[in-house]
Amino acid sequence: MNHRPRLCSVLLVGTILGGAGVPAYAQQGQPAAAQPSTAAPAGTQAPAPAVIAAPVSPAAQPIRSIAVSGNQRLEPETVISYMKLRVGESYTRERLDEALRDLYGTELFADVQILGSDTGNLVIQVRENPVINRIILEGNKRIKDDKIGPEIKLAPRQIFTRTKARADVARIIELYRRQGRFAAEVEPKIVQLEQNRVDVVFEISEGPKSKVRQINILGNEKFSDGELRGHMATKRTSLFSFLGSGAVYDPDRLAYDQQQLRLFYLTEGYADFRVVSAVAELTPDRQDFIITYVVEEGERYKFGDVKVESEIRDLKGEDLTRLLPMKNGQWYNAKQVEDTVTSLNESAGLFGYAFADVNPRIQRDAETRTMAVTFQVAETPRVYVERVNINGNTVTQDKVIRREFRLAEGDPFNSVRVKRSRDRIQSLGYFQDDLEVTQTQGSTPDRVILGVDVEEKATGELQVSAGFSSLERFLVNLSIRQRNFRGKGQELRAAVNYSSYSKSVELGFTEPYLFDRNIAVGADVFRRDYSSFNYVGNERNNTYEQVSTGFQLRSGIPLTEYMQLAGRYGLSLDDVTLDEDLYFTDPDGSGPLPAFCDPLRVGRYLCQAVGKRTTSSIGYSFAYDDTNNRIRPTRGQRVVLNQDFAGLGGSVKYLRTRLNASKYWQPFGGFVFSLSGEGGYIHSFEKADEPGEDPVRLIDRFFLGEPQMRGFDIRGVGPRVIRQYFNADGPIEDNNDQIDDALGGRAYYLARAELEVPLSSGLREMGLRPSFFVDAGALFGLKRPLTTTLTNCVDDPAIAGTVEASQVIGSKTCPTGAVIGANSFEEIYAGNTAKPRLSVGFGVNWNSPFGPFRIDIAKALIKADGDDTKLITFNVGTAF
Repeated sequence: MNHRPRLCSVLLVGTILGGAGVPAYAQQGQPAAAQPSTAAPAGTQAPAPAVIAAPVSPAAQPIRSIAVSGNQRLEPETVISYMKLRVGESYTRERLDEALRDLYGTELFADVQILGSDTGNLVIQVRENPVINRIILEGNKRIKDDKIGPEIKLAPRQIFTRTKARADVARIIELYRRQGRFAAEVEPKIVQLEQNRVDVVFEISEGPKSKVRQINILGNEKFSDGELRGHMATKRTSLFSFLGSGAVYDPDRLAYDQQQLRLFYLTEGYADFRVVSAVAELTPDRQDFIITYVVEEGERYKFGDVKVESEIRDLKGEDLTRLLPMKNGQWYNAKQVEDTVTSLNESAGLFGYAFADVNPRIQRDAETRTMAVTFQVAETPRVYVERVNINGNTVTQDKVIRREFRLAEGDPFNSVRVKRSRDRIQSLGYFQDDLEVTQTQGSTPDRVILGVDVEEKATGELQVSAGFSSLERFLVNLSIRQRNFRGKGQELRAAVNYSSYSKSVELGFTEPYLFDRNIAVGADVFRRDYSSFNYVGNERNNTYEQVSTGFQLRSGIPLTEYMQLAGRYGLSLDDVTLDEDLYFTDPDGSGPLPAFCDPLRVGRYLCQAVGKRTTSSIGYSFAYDDTNNRIRPTRGQRVVLNQDFAGLGGSVKYLRTRLNASKYWQPFGGFVFSLSGEGGYIHSFEKADEPGEDPVRLIDRFFLGEPQMRGFDIRGVGPRVIRQYFNADGPIEDNNDQIDDALGGRAYYLARAELEVPLSSGLREMGLRPSFFVDAGALFGLKRPLTTTLTNCVDDPAIAGTVEASQVIGSKTCPTGAVIGANSFEEIYAGNTAKPRLSVGFGVNWNSPFGPFRIDIAKALIKADGDDTKLITFNVGTAF
């Protein structure tokens, strides 16, 4: 009786955990370190312990006494309570076996023996399972402890059992399989400590992600393997697999791909298509999968008679039949049938039938291979909005959401207005991207309850940055913006920028609904100190300094659902100066004449810009916008006309006009295609003060380049003056000796075509949106400025004497016998042409944790003389 249970307990200690490894107990006298264990083949189960009682006589015998030995934490009475044996009762072999099973079933004991069965004085000898001191994870890099920890059921101060350890191993392996790491292995080990305690160590070998090496399709005759693979979410491993997760094996994606195959065949008329089997086989090295589909295409069908039968009086079946997209004789398309059901539901919703029952009845004719479709629209009552429920908003006030609804309690239901309500709420930018307005049955069949469950996202933006750059030297930027101030939809913003070359302070506030009426008002106050610059080689060269101080008042009202009108008034004082020490002649006034701006030191066009001027302007904006999202539209169009008239007082008089238009489509899949164009013209009501001066001030003109037109540098397009230096050998071709000043223009146009490419769900969650684009535009219309040519003439070394330097306007000349000396230059006017510049490229938008970020790589294919191009551009806080 005593030897067989002891043998059983030894076997239990050495049992191997199925599919992983064996807890290895530290030997007595050795340090508390993890001991290696012998692994068993994956998938094996630990054998159940054999319950063997000592031989007793077949007849029942009375129990004289029950004692417990070997227990450390448990009281003897507790151990006895787990059994059904009691003193004075009789026992048999079966009752002893049952007692052993009951004790093992508590999972409190590693080994149990019943001694003394031949005398009736029973001794329950136990060895308790150890208590867990701590759980240790080793080797996990791809999945961190905070992700694995919640999946593990073993915990400190709990009783360790092999069953729980085996279950935890399975859970950890399942976590890695969800990430596509099917080669992951987990080996549990235990470190024996004093007082019957153990440390549980899970040694993890993560392995690489299991890729899809090959996708085989058997049974397809009408379509090639490549064409069918193109409709699957699962992709084969390639050089570009790192751009998405499609090449990582996912069993859920396997089921999705079967549905995609069936949907593709159904859209091509193969109504009998089915996937016979889909098998994913792991390669022997456990690194990759080979997926094999067996399909049956079946026969191809065409549409038979197609019609609509309507029991709703406002929807005439004959009229709807004429509008159906499918016709008799066309290839059958199941998706077209599904889309038609949706379209008929929306048509019924236009007339107030929210719960229209549209049922397509399909009759298949195998002989003629046709599918006759009858869309049956069942009778249903007209529906009215009973109430609107809003849930999930903790910061945003209910009225901010309700005022975007195009339907109110008691209104007739209208599906178009429901969709418009969703788009307007989405355009606020306060909530999640996949917001939906739900429709549920009201208290009666003719009532509907509209509901929206919102999930608020952060609407405050705080940006603090400081640094040092070769362009701005030391710089500090601080800006704060709240787009949903106090949960009322108000916008409050403030910004402070400081660097060695620019300083600004701006404050702004917008109230979108004044006194809860659909009237928007706002105000901005600003002071900007800006130093314009050009480059002489790689060195930044300051030119003029502009200080602007002013404010603007704004107001806007809606004219219709899609049209808005806004007005504004602005007043600003601009002071444009040049460094007198650098650009003025006789700046200290010691000469007989007052100091004046010297065109030999700086261009005449900059001298003409110097002075103080006040701009008092009034303007308006007329906008038509039916896009589905004002922040990131995917369909719809937007047209905005802006005009500003300066001349209500002040010293500047002009009319500036700008027109912007854009249209968005979703041609297929998740692609978004957009066309946009803009143009502007500024007309001055003043006359030039001197010859060669344009009446439109330099600081009021349009400029074009980065970031509006990619492929060109900042202010890299349009009229400019280039100061070309030369010597006796001719023009100096080194660009380091050229000065390039952009002058801006009176008129411009810009057009853009862009295709946004969808990515995998994982990359979309990171906020990545790549796109390809073509930009075309021009800046022109400026009056030709007076330019200067300075020719320093010196005698040839072979000729005695010196010729004094002279200034001439026009071509470079020197007297006979003299040569052109140093510091001679000629100003060249270039870029004033309406001929389009063209650039192509690709870029990526990233909604980074630090704010919107955009990188573009663009190549200028067509440019004009003087244009400055740029291959790579970075923009932070700018979205296209």
